[in-house]
Amino acid sequence: MAAVLSLTGGRQPDLALVSEDDFPYEQDIQRSPGSTKPWLAYIEYKVQHGTIREQAFVMERACIQLPRSYKLWKMCLRFRTNHISKLNAAIFADEYRKVNALFERALILLNKMPRIWEMYLKFLMQQPLVTLTRRTFDRALRALPITQHNRIWALYRPFANSAEGLTAVKIWRRYMQVHPEDAEDFIELLIQVGLYTEAVKKYIDVLNNPRFTSKNGKGHYELWSELVELMVEHAVEIQTGHETGIDVERIIRSGIERFADQRGKLWCGLATYWIKRGSFERARDVFEEGITTVMTVRDFTLIFDSYTEFEESIIGALMEMASARAEQGAVDDVADFDLDIRMMRFEHLMDRRPFLLNDVLLRQNPNNVTEWEKRVALWGDNKEQVVQTYTDAIAAVQPKKAVGAFHQLWANYAKFYEQGGDIRQARIIMEKAVKVPFKSVAELADMWIEWAELELRNENFDEAVKIMAKAVQAPKRSTVDYFDETLSPQQRVHKSWKLWSFYVDLVESVSTLEETKKVYERIFELRIATPQTVVNYANMLEDKHYYEESFKIYERGLDLFSYPVAFELWNLYLTKAVDRKISIERLRDLFEQAVEDCPPKFAKVIYLMYGNLEEERGLARHAMRIYERATRAVSDEDRADMFNFYITKSASNFGLPSTRPIYERAIAALPDNEAKDMCLKFADMEKRLGEIDRARAIYGHASQFCDPRTNPDFWTKWEQFEVQHGNEDTFKEMLRIKRSVQAQYNTDVNFIASQALARARQQQQESGGQEVDQEVVDAMEQLERQARAPAGFVASSDGIKGSVSVQSQPVEVSNPDAIDLDDMDE
Repeated sequence: MAAVLSLTGGRQPDLALVSEDDFPYEQDIQRSPGSTKPWLAYIEYKVQHGTIREQAFVMERACIQLPRSYKLWKMCLRFRTNHISKLNAAIFADEYRKVNALFERALILLNKMPRIWEMYLKFLMQQPLVTLTRRTFDRALRALPITQHNRIWALYRPFANSAEGLTAVKIWRRYMQVHPEDAEDFIELLIQVGLYTEAVKKYIDVLNNPRFTSKNGKGHYELWSELVELMVEHAVEIQTGHETGIDVERIIRSGIERFADQRGKLWCGLATYWIKRGSFERARDVFEEGITTVMTVRDFTLIFDSYTEFEESIIGALMEMASARAEQGAVDDVADFDLDIRMMRFEHLMDRRPFLLNDVLLRQNPNNVTEWEKRVALWGDNKEQVVQTYTDAIAAVQPKKAVGAFHQLWANYAKFYEQGGDIRQARIIMEKAVKVPFKSVAELADMWIEWAELELRNENFDEAVKIMAKAVQAPKRSTVDYFDETLSPQQRVHKSWKLWSFYVDLVESVSTLEETKKVYERIFELRIATPQTVVNYANMLEDKHYYEESFKIYERGLDLFSYPVAFELWNLYLTKAVDRKISIERLRDLFEQAVEDCPPKFAKVIYLMYGNLEEERGLARHAMRIYERATRAVSDEDRADMFNFYITKSASNFGLPSTRPIYERAIAALPDNEAKDMCLKFADMEKRLGEIDRARAIYGHASQFCDPRTNPDFWTKWEQFEVQHGNEDTFKEMLRIKRSVQAQYNTDVNFIASQALARARQQQQESGGQEVDQEVVDAMEQLERQARAPAGFVASSDGIKGSVSVQSQPVEVSNPDAIDLDDMDE
C-alpha cells in the first residue's frame, strides 16, 4: 500500500480502485518508475478487465508519474474525449471543463506536439466557447513552429467560417499573411460581411501581384471585371480618397486603356458608378467621352443605349415631379426650365447618333472613303459642313491605303462646286487631284477622265481635248513598264489603255479624221493597242470609206496578236475583204496566210469560209481541195463534221461516186465509233448506187468496230440488208462474221470474268472462309457461261453447272420467196 501512496505523489489514493489483482502491475511500476511499459501494460489490463473509473484512474496516475510521455497523454486524452463526445456540451459543461483542464495540463510540457493541439482544438470546436477556442488557436500558432501551422489552419479556417462576422475576418487577415493564394476566399468573406472597401483593396493587391494564380482558374480580366462590378454595385459604401488609396475612376480608366475589346462595358460601368453616387453631370460627361472615343460599333451601341436610357430615366423622374406639382397647384419655373433643357438635350443626342456612329467607323479606319462619302451625305444642304468634311477627308485619307475609290471623293468634291456654279474652284480641285499619288494607275486615269467630263458637261470641248492631251503626254519613245510598281502612277499613266480609249473617242467625236488617226497611231507606237483598238480603228476608217487603210490596220493587228485573238481578227478581216469583192487572187493569198499557222481548234471556220469563196467566185475543184485540206487540218472533234461536209459538197458537185475515196479516207482516219457511222453512210450510198457487193463489203469492214451486245442496231441493219438483197450464202457469211466478232469481244470478257472470280475466291480465303457476296459470284459465273456459248445459243440458268440448252432462232422473212434457214444453226 505504501507503494501506491508514493505513486500518487503523497495523496491518499482511492483504495476501492486498486484491487489485489493489480498488485503485480503496481510492483512493476515501482521497480521501473521511469519506464512507460509497466504503465501501458497496466492500462491494457484495465481496458480489458477494469471499469471506466479504474481506467481513468490508472491513466491519470501514469500521466502524473510521467508528465512528458506523449504516448500516455495521447492515450489518456483520447479516452477522456471519447468518453464524453456523445454528451451535450451545454448541459454537461462541467465535464467538458474537466477535460479542457486535462488538455491544459498536458500542454504545459507537450506544447510542441501538434497532434495534442489538434485534439484539443477539435474538442473545443464541439463546445460553445468561441473566444476560448479562438485564443487557443492563437496559442497553438504561437507555440508551434511555422512548418506545423498548416495543420492548425486546416482546423482554424472552418472554425473562422462558422464563426462569421468580424471574428472570421480577423482570423482570415492572419491567414492571408502566410497563404496569400487563398485571397479569393477572403474577398468573398469580406463581401459577405460588408467590408467592401477592404475587399476592393484586396482585389487591387491581387491584380498588382504578377505571381498570383487563381485557384478557381479565373483570368486576369475576369478578376478585374469582378473588381469593377464590386466598385460599381457598392459605389456608395466604398470609401475613396487619400485615406483608403482607392480612386475608382482612375482604376476603371486604366482598364479602358488596357482592355480595348471591353471598352464599351467599362465606360458604362464608370458612368453607372457616378450615377449611383448621384453625380449625374459627371456621368453624362463619361457617356459623352465614351461615345466619342470608342473604336467599334458594338461598344458604341452599348454606351449609346445606356446613355439614352439614363437620359430617359431622368426626364421621366422630372416629369413625375412636374405632374405632382401640377396636382398640388404649385408652380416651379426653374424645374420646368430644367425639364425643357433636358428634353432638348435628349433630342439633340438622338439627332447626333448617325454622325457619332460615322465617327466610330472613321476612327476605325480614317482611310475608308465610303464612310467619308456617307458623312458628306449626312450633312445634306449644310454647305459649310460639306466643304469641311471634304477637306477633312482629303487630309485624313492616305492615297496608298485608301479603301474605296479615292478618286471619286475628289471628283464629288469638284462636282459639289460645279453644281453650285463655281467652275473655277472645281477646276482648281481637279488640278490638285491629278497630282495625288493614287494607289493605282487606273484611279489616276479615272481622275483625268472625270476632269475631262467636267469640261464636257459645261460644253468646253476644246478644253476637254487639251486636258486629255496633257494626261497622255509622254516621251516619243517611252520605255516605262505599266506594271512597274516602283514608279508613281503619274509616270505610268500615259500607258493606260482606259485613258487612251476615252481620249480617242473624244477626239473622234469633236476633231478631224487626221487628229483621230494621229491618236490611234500614237497608241500603236506606245504598244498598248488592244484587239478592240484594232477593230475600232479599222471600223472608223471603213466608215470614212478608207477601205484599204482599214485592211492595213487589220494586218497590223495580226502582227501584234497571236491566237486565239488573231482568229477573231482574221474572221473580221476575211469577212470584210470578201464583202468588198476584191480580186480572187488577193483573197486566196489572204486565206492562205490565215490557214498557214492556224491551230486546229480554229481551222474549221476559216477553211469553210475559204471553200465557200471558191464555190462562189472560183472553181469547184479548188473548193474540194480546200475541204480535203480541212479534213487534215481541223481538230479531232471537228474532223467527222468536216468529212460529212466534204462528202456532201462532193456529192452535190460531182455526184455520189466521187465520194468513195472520201469515205475510204474518213473511215481510215476517224476513231472506231465515228468510223462505224461513216461506214453505215458509205454502205447506204453504195446501196443507192446499186453496188450491193460493195455495200456488203463495207458492212463486213465495219463489223470489226461493233460488238453485237453493245451495237445491236448495226447488226439489225445488216440483217435487214441481207434479207432484202442477199441469199443463203451471204446470210450465213453475215452470221459467221457476227459469231467471229462476238468471240473476239468474248475473249476480253472471259479474261475480266476469270480475274473477278479469282479475286473473289482469294478474298474468301483471306477472310477465313467468310462468305463473299454470292450474288456477285453467281453473276460472274453466268457471264462466263454466256461467253463460252456459241452464237445463237443461250446459256442455261439452271441445271448442271456448265450445261447449255440449244434454242433455235429461226429468221422470219416476209419475202414469199424466202429461203428456208431451219438447218443453218450449227
